[in-house]
Order: sequence, then structure tokens, then C-alpha cells
Amino acid sequence: MTRRHALLASAAAGTLMATSLLAVTLPASAATTGCAVGYTVQSQWTGGFSGNVAVTNLGSALTSWTLTFDFPNAGQRVTQGWSATWSQSGTRVSAVSLSWNGSLGTGASTTIGFNGSWSGANPVPTSFALNGTTCTGAVTTPSPTTPTGPPTTTPPTTTPPTTKPPTTPPPGGAAPSLRVSGNRLVTAGGATYRLLGVNRASGEFACVQGKGMWDSGPVDQASVDAMKAWHIRAVRIPLNEDCWLGLSGSPSGAAYQQAVKDYANLLVANGINPILDLHWTHGQYTGNISACSDVNATCQKPMPSRQYTPQFWTGVANAFKGNDAVLFDLFNEPYPDAANNWSDMTAAWRCLRDGGTCTGIDYQVAGMQNLVDAVRATGATNVLLVPGLTWTNDLTQWLAFKPTDPRNNIVASWHSYNFNACVTETCWDTQIAPVAAQVPVHAGEIGQDTCAHDYIDRLMTWLDRNRLGYTAWTWNPWGCSGGNVLIEDYNGTPTRSYGEGYRAHLLTVTP
Repeated sequence: MTRRHALLASAAAGTLMATSLLAVTLPASAATTGCAVGYTVQSQWTGGFSGNVAVTNLGSALTSWTLTFDFPNAGQRVTQGWSATWSQSGTRVSAVSLSWNGSLGTGASTTIGFNGSWSGANPVPTSFALNGTTCTGAVTTPSPTTPTGPPTTTPPTTTPPTTKPPTTPPPGGAAPSLRVSGNRLVTAGGATYRLLGVNRASGEFACVQGKGMWDSGPVDQASVDAMKAWHIRAVRIPLNEDCWLGLSGSPSGAAYQQAVKDYANLLVANGINPILDLHWTHGQYTGNISACSDVNATCQKPMPSRQYTPQFWTGVANAFKGNDAVLFDLFNEPYPDAANNWSDMTAAWRCLRDGGTCTGIDYQVAGMQNLVDAVRATGATNVLLVPGLTWTNDLTQWLAFKPTDPRNNIVASWHSYNFNACVTETCWDTQIAPVAAQVPVHAGEIGQDTCAHDYIDRLMTWLDRNRLGYTAWTWNPWGCSGGNVLIEDYNGTPTRSYGEGYRAHLLTVTP
């Protein structure tokens, strides 16, 4: 992400404080009539709450479904829902599948959610039915928790209290090895794991702008401790193709590679998962919405080059294979759709997957399939993040053009800023949720260029409800007047409002 990208993306394309968690599960082993349900109250406050419902079909395959349940209290109401058509009559609640999540094979699951109101008490439902079939099984009733405040879109005016008890620090010891299971990232033991953290920019530009490595900022234990104080569990690290391969810049080649390895290994040792992101690449591009005319990796190009990018990922994969705590983000923000002036979106999606000769791009392009193949040819099993179009804000045809991975270890990468095209809950429900129903989605860059946090509060509320991970832009002390800057210094002092709001959220959100 760059300031120029923010302006171009806008022109081209047009808190939840989750401190309480209630869960009730009807286990699959006990459900004898074809379905199982997990009901989670993700956040509760005086008079309101947010709920998620995970539905598993244990019977014959379905092409559509209706989930029904009764609230135990007449004062409980569904006020808004997503990923289903919600209705309520009396205490009876119905959720009808949508076109994209209606097909549920035997053993398949989907997750839906809603906002609700309550008065008197907010007990969990005790019985659910799928297409009229009761999901039977013992219900485990959780202990009640203290209600919290409702989601807010008002930026705080003071720094959040430093006495707030820590709730979700990075795990003790090394960061977990991760893999894809269905539509979730999981640990080696099978536990669902969300990547919640920040971007640490400068590895993409410092080497080619004469600023040394990491823009002269620290990448030592003290700087990592500052991240851990925010409960950061993942750090996305933008990289430069030319610097890694020794084509240009300083440090480059072996010195650059060693610096990246050292920082990634330090993060892993501290329980933080690094996401290595290929940000700037080689290839001369002077077409529509060109950020620079330099053939070298000095700006964001519309697509990676077939000449050098597979070689880059071969090198990175060889450096980190065997360490599945490290994830590979194959390419930052493609825009082959802008390169062809949005004249043929199918061709743009094909370019993204297959590469080759792409309209409006002068060099031969490496598609995402080429990059997946390059990584897997080394024997590396690391999780791969694959982007969409329009600077990774468009995932509308991501599933149709998903590259093939022999390990089925792919995550959809999505970026969301207040100046993008897809900036409403309705858009997220219709464009992002269908992808998240089938594969993990990680919001690799989130932010807003206003120094406030109202937009990211709404976004994180939606991401938390859908159990998706996110890494905010950016952990660099560049001054919030430029937008999207989280810290005033590498000690972790948050910027007013934007940094304060994000820090407060990380300190209370349930992973």
C-alpha cells in the first residue's frame, strides 16, 4: 500500500470490543438426526448482542436449507443478520440459506450471524432444527460473562487505559505451524487460528531508495516486545524482488536475504507468525495508471514478471521450507484489470491466474499458478496467500480462478481501505463472505486515510463475526497525517485515534 495507491484505487474503483464469549455446541457425535449447530454470542452489552451460528449437515446432501430455533426469552430479537435471510415470529427465528451457501454436502458446514437485542436476560437457545429436522444432543451451557459496551464508530479522544488486563497475547513459545482446513487456518493440532496483527513496511522500498534495511528502524527484541504489548500475533512483511535477487539496491542479494531471515525467525521465536509479502517487482510498465516507468522494482507493478518472480519465490521457499509458521503472500496488489482499462474482466482474472501475455502489460507476466508451482517445486508446504483484482479489493471471481495447489493450502488475500470500492457490510456479505465460506480469507491490509478508526471499527466488527484475520497498515512512525499509520515510535506509542483504536481492539478481541 502506498499513498499513490490510495488515490489511484479510489479513482479507479470509484469497536467491536469482543470481551465476552458465550458458546453452546450440539456435538456431531451426539446429533443422531442429521445436523449439528454451534451457537456463539461473540459480544454482549446492555440490551444488545452479536451472535454467530455454525451449521453442520450430518445427513444427506442439501441444495438449500432453513435453520430454525426458539429464543428462550420473549425479549430476545434478531435485529440484523448476514449470510442468510433472517426472520422472526414471536420467539421462533428462521434463517434461510442464500444462493452461495445453500449447497451443504454431508459433513459440510457454513457459518451465519446476526445482531440482536434482549431485555431481562439473554439465555442461549436450547434446540435447533435444519429443514425441520431437530439437531439433538447435549447442550453445554457456558458460565455467564460480564456484558461489555456495544460496537462504536466514534474515535476515542484519549489513549486507552494501560491497566486493561491482557486477554489475547501471542502464544507462549514459538509461533504455531499453520495449515488450511476447510475455510479456516488451523494449527498442527487442528485448533482454529486467526492472524491478527500489523504490516511492518519498508522492506519493499528502503533497499532501493538508499535508506538501508528496514528504513533504519529497529527489528530487535525490544521492537518485537512492543508489538507483543499490543497482542500482535502476525506481522506482514513487504519485500522487494530486486533486493532479494541482488538485481538492484543496497543491501541486496545475500545481505538482504539474511536480514529477512533474521527478522522472520525473531518473530517466530516470539510467537508471532510472519507473512512474507512480495510487494515491489521487476518489469517496465507505462500503461494505464502507471505508478512509475522504472523497469526496476521501485513501485507497485500491475502483475509480477515471469522473468524474475518465480525465481524470487523459489529462493524464499527454499529459505523457509520446513517452517510452516511462516506464510507466503504471493503478490501484493495486482491490477491487470486497470492495465486493460477494465475492458475485459474475465481476461483480467485469467491474467491473474495464468499470466503470459496480458493486455496493456508489456512484459511477460507470472500468474498465480506459476508462483504456486514455483513454491511447491521446492517441497515447501507453507500456507500461500493469493490475491484478487483491483489492488486486491475485488474477490468476485476469486473462486472461479483459484490456482491449483496440490496441498490445498491456499488463503484468499483481501485488502480493504475506506477509499476502496467495496466498503459496506452489504458488499462484504455479497462479495467476500461467499469466498470465506469455502476458503480462509485474510485481510492482509486494512486501514483508513483519515487518522480516525470509524471505518476499521466497522470492518473489524464484520471480520470478527466471520472469524477472519487481519493485519493493519502500518507499524511505522511516519506521522498519522499521511493516514494509516499506527505508531508514533517503535516503542509502540499509538497514533491518536487510528492507532489508539486499533490497539484497543487488539487488546480485547477474541482470536
